[in-house]
Amino acid sequence: MFLQIDLPWLLDVAHQQLPGDPLVVDYGSLEAARARHCCRVMDTYVYPEPHHRAAALLQQLVLVPTLEHSNELFAAATAAAYLHASGLPVSVATKEAADLVEQAATRQADVRQIAAVLREWSR
Repeated sequence: MFLQIDLPWLLDVAHQQLPGDPLVVDYGSLEAARARHCCRVMDTYVYPEPHHRAAALLQQLVLVPTLEHSNELFAAATAAAYLHASGLPVSVATKEAADLVEQAATRQADVRQIAAVLREWSR
């Protein structure tokens, strides 16, 4: 199943999952995340599996903040919500999620490595 999300979906995740209802300060970052997860080159999806697309969303939202606060939480919540909406179970401890976000933020993990960790979240 290929779940293609839109801006309202991303905004709903922020509204449902984040404390304090943070304002969007960069809609371009949201649009970049939306576009990136469904990118195609020569009719082939760049991110073929749900965990790949969730990784692209997480990395984009961590590296290019879109909200006035809670961007790291938003990135992790969006990745988990994407996996769940794609029909995959998600089980992750807060510490594991925080570690992955930190690795993404400090560029210690690239999108492939993030995807591998997200695959483990959905087993």
